[in-house]
Amino acid sequence: MQHNADIQKITRHYLPHDFSIVNWESLQSYFEELSQRPLDSLQALEQWMKDTSELQAVISEDVCWRQIRMTCDTENKSLEEAFNFFCMEIEPKIKPYADALNKKMMACPFVKELDQKLYYTYLRGVEKEIRLFNEKNIELSAELNVLAQHYGSITGKMSVTIEDKEYTLQQAAKFLMLSDRNKRLDVYTKVNERRKQDEDELNKLFDELLAKRHQVALNAGFQNYRDYKFEELGRFDYSVKDCENFHDSIKQFITPIVEQLYEHKRKQLGLDHLKPYDVDAEPEGQKPLEPFQNGEELLEKSIQAFSNLRPYFGDCLRKMKALNQFDLDSRKGKAPGGYNCPLAETGAPFIFMNAAGTADDVVTMMHEGGHALHSFLSHDLSLSAFKEYPMEMAELASMSMELFSMDQWPVFYTNEAELKRAKAEELERALSIFPWIATIDKFQHWLYTHPGHSVAERTSAWLEIHQEFSPKNILWDGLESYRAILWQKQLHLFEVPFYYIEYGIAQLGALAMWKQYKADKEKTLDLYMLALSKGNTQTLPELYKTAGIRFDFSAETVRELSEFVQVEMKAVFE
Repeated sequence: MQHNADIQKITRHYLPHDFSIVNWESLQSYFEELSQRPLDSLQALEQWMKDTSELQAVISEDVCWRQIRMTCDTENKSLEEAFNFFCMEIEPKIKPYADALNKKMMACPFVKELDQKLYYTYLRGVEKEIRLFNEKNIELSAELNVLAQHYGSITGKMSVTIEDKEYTLQQAAKFLMLSDRNKRLDVYTKVNERRKQDEDELNKLFDELLAKRHQVALNAGFQNYRDYKFEELGRFDYSVKDCENFHDSIKQFITPIVEQLYEHKRKQLGLDHLKPYDVDAEPEGQKPLEPFQNGEELLEKSIQAFSNLRPYFGDCLRKMKALNQFDLDSRKGKAPGGYNCPLAETGAPFIFMNAAGTADDVVTMMHEGGHALHSFLSHDLSLSAFKEYPMEMAELASMSMELFSMDQWPVFYTNEAELKRAKAEELERALSIFPWIATIDKFQHWLYTHPGHSVAERTSAWLEIHQEFSPKNILWDGLESYRAILWQKQLHLFEVPFYYIEYGIAQLGALAMWKQYKADKEKTLDLYMLALSKGNTQTLPELYKTAGIRFDFSAETVRELSEFVQVEMKAVFE
């Protein structure tokens, strides 16, 4: 199948070409018309679905741009107000109509004449939306959307002064790679003392989020928000118990390997013991990797790496560059983290990150670039809902690209020794991320099954869970107050609750994809592109099968793939 990276914005047929959302009234007539239109034939139903999809795409892209602009400049109050206006004044009015349209479609007798294979996952999702809809949750959901964005406003202001120069916390992380241990401790202390300044404010914000989320669950007839969220996220193919078993598998098979990696690090550094500020350090005489100087160079080298892997991949990034769909450099006033934001009408997504010139930034760019390819490859699907692929599949796309791209990293590292270091660090990261994933996911299970808990109880639970999965050879003596607020740096907890286990499931899948890639590069890339082009038209197990692997995160798979990575890590230095 041929794919064209010169993606075109979807032509509107239902709404005017120059239509833009300024208020609820500008949208209401379209919802009214769709609500009242007769569905008296299969053809009428299919046209109605296309028109509904177009309206959804227009709304989706509008709110995405509001969020993108706000995260790029958290200090611009007008951008925050524009986002909040949508959340508080427009979205709550959309939801009753959206529920009515869902019910109208499912009540139509011609739904049974649709291609049941193509529409299965979509219709299953619509039925789930109908089950969960509750009018009491409309206002709560709006309030939650606004509240969650306060996290970026708070953390986007955080900076520290090092050697008389101001750095964002993302930029300051570079200093933790230095071989000078006293310097690392000084920077680590400054960063964490800065975080502690907002500890109480973030706890207060989190308490508000927890209370409102719990009420949403109660309103929808659930005992707790965890069980509600599993249903809302459409986790049809795995359960709470499966996640708990995954936590145990990580503790059994991967945490001991990570401890071995840290023991090797301790010997490299010549230390009696490791502290948290040592884990990213370089040995004496070895400088941190500097694969690029700024966001512009990062983008150009990424385009080259993607092009070398497959010309189409590079063309996708070039198209995004032509559309000015990147904001890559870290700066004060910018929200933390990184993301790829799909744009339903435009097709070419927007990549946001906080690059500071590190090897980690290269991996982030490869990761977000994998997400971007997913947007390109699924753009031609006929309905917006078909493009809303499961998060476990979205992260498979991005994490696989991290591993696939390693063969092209000479673009970033012309020195062979540095290239080997970068590859070894990526493989170490592929394993060391698992204990943190298990920690965050198990913590979320605790948070939402213990409603009404105090800050002290939350801190105690966090420390217990963090201790459970942390490598035992990292000593926290004297740093306990920093460890207690470590969870506050994870934006997912504030902004996208329960979105985290997907990284673990997808990392296993990505390792399986890489194993397949090592055996047959071109076939694997063909299957990768095919699976991404399916969007949300297949179930998770079917999508993984299309990619040539199994949807499986059992203990046996964790053990098998962790052993494979260990072998590959040794091969890097042969």
